[in-house]
Amino acid sequence: MREEAAESLRRLNEVVERLRAPGGCPWDRAQTHRSLRPYLLEETYEVLEAIDLDGSETLREELGDLLLQVLMHSAIAAERDGGFDIGDVA
Repeated sequence: MREEAAESLRRLNEVVERLRAPGGCPWDRAQTHRSLRPYLLEETYEVLEAIDLDGSETLREELGDLLLQVLMHSAIAAERDGGFDIGDVA
């Protein structure tokens, strides 16, 4: 992976961690795996649609949205005892 890509991923993960931290965004802090399920499904369908339309710019954007979902679910899992984080997923 390019260094800049790794740095971008690290920064995005830091944003997610800040949103979920005490004093972070109340909406993000309230989310669970189950409450985020519809958003994960929606983003997955949007990625599939971008693939079907063969739109690389749209696909790039939708993959970014899906990546945010992966980071959110990993952050939620990391907050549990015995959980995992994005490093375990990657």
